[in-house]
Amino acid sequence: MIFTPHRRSSLVVLLFGCTALTGCVVGPDYHAPPAVDTGRGWTRPVATISAPTDLSHWWRTLGDPELERLVDTALAQNLDIRQAAARIDEARALRDRAAGQQLPAVSAGASVNQRRQSENGPLPVGSIPGLDASQTIYDAGFDASWEVDLFGANRRALESASARLQATQAEAQGVRMRIAAEVARAWFETTGAGEELRAQQAVVATLQQTLGLTRSRAALGDVSDADVGAAYERWAAANALLPGIKARQRAAVLSLGVLLGALPERELKLLDAPAPHRALPALPVGERAEILRRRPDVLVAERRLAASTADIGAATAELFPKLSIGAGGGFQALSPDDWFNGSSTRFSILPLISWRLFDGGRVRAEIRAREAGQRQAALGYEQAVLAALGDAERALSDYDAGLDTVARRQAALEASRRSLGHAEARFAAGDIARIELLAAQRLLHEAETAYARAHAATAVQLVAVYKAIGGGWNLSDAPSSAPVS
Repeated sequence: MIFTPHRRSSLVVLLFGCTALTGCVVGPDYHAPPAVDTGRGWTRPVATISAPTDLSHWWRTLGDPELERLVDTALAQNLDIRQAAARIDEARALRDRAAGQQLPAVSAGASVNQRRQSENGPLPVGSIPGLDASQTIYDAGFDASWEVDLFGANRRALESASARLQATQAEAQGVRMRIAAEVARAWFETTGAGEELRAQQAVVATLQQTLGLTRSRAALGDVSDADVGAAYERWAAANALLPGIKARQRAAVLSLGVLLGALPERELKLLDAPAPHRALPALPVGERAEILRRRPDVLVAERRLAASTADIGAATAELFPKLSIGAGGGFQALSPDDWFNGSSTRFSILPLISWRLFDGGRVRAEIRAREAGQRQAALGYEQAVLAALGDAERALSDYDAGLDTVARRQAALEASRRSLGHAEARFAAGDIARIELLAAQRLLHEAETAYARAHAATAVQLVAVYKAIGGGWNLSDAPSSAPVS
């Protein structure tokens, strides 16, 4: 293809001018929102708070291998997590599409066109020497088009798509954190219900022995039928609690199967799993402001604010002229022997400027809509910050109260054990009857039931705390260009 000096200089001037013009970007530039007031600290002294540490794999700090297996399996196989990964792929493709809008589109082609013109038409081909009515035209070349981003519409669209990709990545981290917490909750409910069930079964067995002794004494005339009825009522009431406990345990195990991306019955073997000794630790919470760095929902809200700000610029650019450049080049000849000769080259370039003069106010209405969307996103960010702090406050308060309840239940349990020891000594000495020994045993088993229930509930509250303070997210995985504070 041959370019004359005039053509080359004109093309260089045109491209240089377009490149210079693309430095203009309309619309507001994004700036991270100002820090939200997080108060002076936690609203009440919480005994469960310790110095901050790494919470990215908090479930591995509890010394429970089965919990680690369940959570790691869920993180690899859970369908919600896999859907979130697919949403990241979708958002990344949309970002790449927005990036591609800034580049020229080039296509190539070749054709052989055989045609015949009328000899009696407007062009008298039959009377023109050397001009045949039948022709075969050989053509090969390329066509290119480029919409020059004069006022930054494409760049703002890329900013928006990039921010939305980062928001989607943060949402995916939030899904992983939620699944880890739900697995731990279901596991704690499973083992806690198992402990409660065993203790309640011991209560029922003791009351059944008491009922048998009461009936024997009634047959001897030592007690009345009313005493038998009261003993039966206590046994029946305790026995009626067993189906509910079993149902809670089974429901928790079935939910584990689904969370692991499998059939609900996958983990039914865990119904008989013994409850591990589980300490209820102090929590590495840190300052209230630190929580905001670990909450994906806060980052999602901030990235959506960035995207909505870029959307204003993309809409504003529609008010200004658009410049498109079309170009084409190649070889065209009437004979295949001359197809790729230098004299067969063709070239064209077509700049096109368009400017919307009247549209009934549609563009300005779109700008107002985008500005309203930005205001919504800004308020949504503030709401996300406040909600994160509220979640953490409630979770810490509930966990602190749960620890207090566990401590009180443990004290009651130890007192029941001491009472049973005294009763066994007195029974061995013949000072009390067997039915009184059974009463002491029943009180111990009831204390064990209450302790198991309180301990399991507090373990679930522990999971809620880890979730509320952003446990399960490695901050190094946060989108690199997004502020997290």
